[in-house]
Amino acid sequence: MITTPPVSMSERSGNRIDTLLRIVVDKKASDLHLAVGSPPMVRVDGDLQRLKWRTLTEEEYEKLIAPIAPEKLLKEWRETGDADFAYSMGKIARFRVNLFRQEHGSGAVLRMIPPRVLSIEELGLPPIVANVARVSRGLVLVTGPTGSGKSTTLAALLDWINRTRASHIVTIEDPVEFIHMPQKSLISHRELGFDTPTFAGALKAVLREDPDVVLVGELRDLETMSMALQAAETGLLVFGTLHTNSAAKAVDRLIDSFPAEEQEEVRTVLAEVLKSVVAQVLLKKKGGGRVPAFEVLRGSSALSNSIREGKTNMISTLIQTGRTAGMVGMDQYLVDLVVAATVDADEAFEKALDKDQFKGLLEKRKAAVAAAGNASSNRAP
Repeated sequence: MITTPPVSMSERSGNRIDTLLRIVVDKKASDLHLAVGSPPMVRVDGDLQRLKWRTLTEEEYEKLIAPIAPEKLLKEWRETGDADFAYSMGKIARFRVNLFRQEHGSGAVLRMIPPRVLSIEELGLPPIVANVARVSRGLVLVTGPTGSGKSTTLAALLDWINRTRASHIVTIEDPVEFIHMPQKSLISHRELGFDTPTFAGALKAVLREDPDVVLVGELRDLETMSMALQAAETGLLVFGTLHTNSAAKAVDRLIDSFPAEEQEEVRTVLAEVLKSVVAQVLLKKKGGGRVPAFEVLRGSSALSNSIREGKTNMISTLIQTGRTAGMVGMDQYLVDLVVAATVDADEAFEKALDKDQFKGLLEKRKAAVAAAGNASSNRAP
């Protein structure tokens, strides 16, 4: 249980919730959870920890949330039971806030966003992922479960483009998370509910805004997916996110979202525009903290043929045999993390897509490492 720190004079004069959010920052937590009927909780290295705080009532919840929520979205939450917005603690941190209703009353999750965009180098993204930013047109998907770091990876990729290309980058988000300052590129941030009513509407309008790169915060419905494909088909570089745990499933999810009578046409378009899929998960790191694991699928004639012919079951094989072409399978990457002693084998096993394949790959790698060690010992004088 985490004990809350004393409240400073500045916090007494500011928003009450800042006291709780300071714990998130100090503990390097990812989220603050509020739920009427329970004390506040924070997520540290993937695990929820209860704060030493009284059980929240509806009245206290309102006192924490109302001062930081935009009036329009507070009204929306009261009417519909859901709302999203961003809240900034000055230069300390920003938070993506989701308000909702739950069995015992009101609830909220506040996810910390780093106060500035971290570069590819600062994040330590492997070259196999960083090279995705070098794509000049088409569709790039970043997939993974909620809380897997998709937004952070996308922000780093956009940051690289911002620093190296003279482009017009448009982001469409709900809400805007990372704030990019224009460097070599011009960046336009558009927030759902304030700057545009829908993702699909913003994507339709973006074609008239002379963009080079478009980030769609989430491909959440059929119309948005359709407009994203259309934008990529016109020659723009479109980044989007999906909630799948593998590259192959991302392709299937996109196609299956369309009515059966439209899927053949969608496969034809997707086969032409899909340039890369990055799937990622977060694992507990030995010694504390978390580390990402990636699966990377890159565009190729073989991938285009597999999508066009409806043979997406072949995509996993393309990934496994495509390391020289800049691809890596999730299970392969997890084995690399275990061999490097970055994560425990049990932790990696839990995240593996194919448990049997993971065990086989790990045993083969361990045998190879042992054989190399023996050969080195035999050569020693």
